[in-house]
Amino acid sequence: MAVEARSSERVFKTAWFAKAAGKAEIGDDELCNAIREVMVGQADDLGGGVYKKRLKKNLYRSLILAKGGRNWVYEFLFAKSDRANIEDTQLANLQRLAKVYGALTDRQLNELIEGKKWMEICR
Repeated sequence: MAVEARSSERVFKTAWFAKAAGKAEIGDDELCNAIREVMVGQADDLGGGVYKKRLKKNLYRSLILAKGGRNWVYEFLFAKSDRANIEDTQLANLQRLAKVYGALTDRQLNELIEGKKWMEICR
């Protein structure tokens, strides 16, 4: 059973992440449990609203963007065997994107959901 996010926080996955997670057989229940751990500090804080969380018994790494303590977005997934980490330029780009995500209005969030670019999970 999925762990619910706190009522003031919303959790999303991008369409790209959803496809990658599906191929890796990582379901929403695991993502919701993982995000609860991230919310209490059980993840690698890469700075600027970017978090790295291990998934599927440490076989995969997810990059989660959160800014402003309101929206958490699963953005990127990679296998531990494919790469050790992300490059500094990629991290800087993700930090900028986290800032953009943190400024999204509810209307903009709903447009992303309606356009199937994001899926809301952990409700």
